[in-house]
Amino acid sequence: MRTGIRSLASQWTVLVPVFAVVALVLSWGRELPGSAVVLVALCLAGAVLAAVHHAEVVAHRVGEPFGSLVLAVAVTVIEVALIVTLMIDGGGKTASLARDTVFAAVMITCNGILGLCLLVGALRSRVAVFNAEGTGTALATVATLSTLTLVIPTFTTSKPGPEFSPAQLGFAAAASLALYGLFVAVQTVRHRDYFLPVTQEGGVREVETHAPRPTRRATLLSLVMLLVALVAVVGDAKAVSPTIESGVASAGLPQAVVGVVIALLVLLPETLAAVRAARRERVQTSLNLALGSAIASIGLTIPSIALASIWLSGPLVLGLNSVHMVLLALTVVVGALTVAPGRATLLQGGVHLGIFAAFVFLAISP
Repeated sequence: MRTGIRSLASQWTVLVPVFAVVALVLSWGRELPGSAVVLVALCLAGAVLAAVHHAEVVAHRVGEPFGSLVLAVAVTVIEVALIVTLMIDGGGKTASLARDTVFAAVMITCNGILGLCLLVGALRSRVAVFNAEGTGTALATVATLSTLTLVIPTFTTSKPGPEFSPAQLGFAAAASLALYGLFVAVQTVRHRDYFLPVTQEGGVREVETHAPRPTRRATLLSLVMLLVALVAVVGDAKAVSPTIESGVASAGLPQAVVGVVIALLVLLPETLAAVRAARRERVQTSLNLALGSAIASIGLTIPSIALASIWLSGPLVLGLNSVHMVLLALTVVVGALTVAPGRATLLQGGVHLGIFAAFVFLAISP
């Protein structure tokens, strides 16, 4: 009986991403009726769940923190492709799409996902425990990248408006890529132990043995299906984006809400994976996913957008407004206070979720 259930689950996680890609191919570049939008949305939800499953298989095979890195990079690479595609199709009205999506990703990961995982971890063990050294390093990298790429453009004078000049954009792209590469080297090689899950007493938690380690063939299949599922997630999100945009416009909401919705859809796999890790008392894995996704989102998106700007027409607005800069500063300060002790209670999780709620509310009602 159990074997049959596992076989059915395995087939489900392979078939759903394929169906989602088929839905993507059939809906690409077409105006969809309401029933088709619902169908694509269901395929999108199924692809998200399948992506989480395959990411966990890969993570179980390669171990932490490599598993978190695989999912974060995969999601971000596809996110970049989505942003560039929408900017090519949208013309001048998408000038701030990269900024809105990247900033939304930072707020979602550093407040939404992080706060939710701390809340789940604290509910599970009364106190959520993690490695302050590794998490603090990741938070410092997020703060530096966010400031270099999203805050400084507002104050530069070489070009009117919250934009970089070509030389400044090139420097920001190179600095982002260099910092991302340095963080990956520290996380996976030089100080890998800083990013491993810890016990309540502060020791490194042993590798989970609830299931046998996947074979190389199963891992390779899951890696391929993870990429297929992520392509389906982002592609189907793009397919329903006209409906989202028209809904946002008809509701009289700001254009920035589109970037928030896109970021929420793209980050669904990481959110579910992070929460599931927190439920297993592996809060450090959750924080690796959250902060690692924020670092990858900036460190890979900005260089890619800088390269794409060579042939993209129209302005590239990266600078944040004053409200968003205040939210970013609040996130960094509160995040530092949360990370420093290496332990967090329900209150810290609730504070981060409060900041995230404020971000969503102010995006809707600026």
